[in-house]
Amino acid sequence: MIKIVVRWLLLAAALLLVAHVYTGVTVTNFTSAMVAALVLGLLNALLRPLLVLLTLPVTVITLGLFLFVINALMFYFAAELLSGMSVASFGAALIGSLIYSLCGMVIDAALERIFAPRG
Repeated sequence: MIKIVVRWLLLAAALLLVAHVYTGVTVTNFTSAMVAALVLGLLNALLRPLLVLLTLPVTVITLGLFLFVINALMFYFAAELLSGMSVASFGAALIGSLIYSLCGMVIDAALERIFAPRG
């Protein structure tokens, strides 16, 4: 349970980092970042698998590159749902989702090392 909360807080901080590094994405405050991280997580858990399944032929033809478009759609949709986060354009959503995904990979790798069972 602690790992989930820590991951959520770190992903919210990653959203603030994305907003700081890239001007196409804005997040108003940490509370908005926490809500946005939660919404992104829910969208990625519930809606993304359906989109991946429906766009499987396109994904295969593009050798998996269409998954970047799906990630950008999730990022853009989350920004449209929330008032504390905004994305300037679809291109900004694509770049923002790439940066956010890279941060998420680093966070997941770090948490696996920190919370690894010892023995």
